[in-house]
This record gives sequence, C-alpha cells and structure tokens, in this order.
Amino acid sequence: MEFSVDCLKWTREPEEYLISQEKIEIITQPHTDLWQRTYYHFRNDNAPVLQMSTEEPFFSFSVKTEFSGSSHRFDQCGVVLYLDSENWLKASIEYENEKFQHLGSVVTNHGYSDWATAEIPSEVKTMWYRLSRRKDDFCIESSADGQNFKQMRVCHMYEAKGEIRFGVYACSPENSSFRAVFTNMEMTECKWKAHDGQAPDKDL
Repeated sequence: MEFSVDCLKWTREPEEYLISQEKIEIITQPHTDLWQRTYYHFRNDNAPVLQMSTEEPFFSFSVKTEFSGSSHRFDQCGVVLYLDSENWLKASIEYENEKFQHLGSVVTNHGYSDWATAEIPSEVKTMWYRLSRRKDDFCIESSADGQNFKQMRVCHMYEAKGEIRFGVYACSPENSSFRAVFTNMEMTECKWKAHDGQAPDKDL
C-alpha cells in the first residue's frame, strides 16, 4: 500500500492549507492543540489532523517537516496517529524560546497524555519523522537528514486494532500562527524489525 494524498481526510479542516502530490502546507490557527488531562488538567482537542486509513499491521510512514516560521512558544508540526480524542500519538518539535525547543512525542491512551522530550537548538527548522507499526505497538523515530533515524520511543496503543489512521498535523497552542510544510511522504514495509533478543512470554 502506498501513501497517497488522494486518500487523506481531515479531522478539523484548517482555514488555510495547500495539498499536492509532493507537498502539504498548513497555516496554523491560534489556540489549537492536542492534549488530554495529565499534569495540566485541561483537555485540548482542536488541532487540524490530516490522515489516511489502513488495516496494514506492519508498515512505516516517513515525512519531512519544515517550520521556518515557527517562533512562538509551543508552535509545532509533525507526524500523528489520531484514532479519536482520547487515543492518539504525535511527534514534533515544539518551539520554546530563542535558545532551545523540544523534540518530543506524546502518547495518549484512554484520555491521558504523556510527554517525552529532549532539548535541541532553536535554529533547527527541519526534521524527518518515521512512524512504524507492528500490530498495536509503534515506534517513533526522528532524523536530521532523512537517512539516519534515531529512536524517540516505543509505545503501545490500546485501541489500535485493525484499521488505524495516520498522517500529519500542525498547531499553535498560544496566540500565534506559522506555515508548516510536509514533503517526502512515504509508506513502506516496516522498517522497525522484529525483536531478536529475549523470546516473548508464551501468554502474551
């Protein structure tokens, strides 16, 4: 199965965007975000999400993001797997200030989000992501050049049974807006290889 923009569908269509076979552009709107409950004790579920669906249990999806206009706290764009408001994951760079920003990922299961991050220089304005699926387990990786990917996290999605939806998103949680550009979108065989260490428990 190939990634095709013809199969993409919006969850919350933004006011301004451009879609072609080679590129997707999203102009973020202020006060848009994805987050559920944990720590902040609020729920935000209004970011635009553009996805295609698949029942394929083993695959990888990669995309290059460009965000030169990102300059306000929490501005972000990246890869997403959005099942519903309480079950989703995302990976992105969130702008913080002129010195650093956060390369990170959020996994939300049954209405509770976590956030795993690493600080990177604020001058970074492009990043590749690769989302890999092995049934209901997922691996998120990032790359500065689209060739050498580094693992960000491995996670389980309780509701990722059968058909899932995946793609891209962009948002500006505070009072800001920027242009997010997505290119080099590709769906391939699963690049996340089966584990070759300790054997699985028999009852799992």
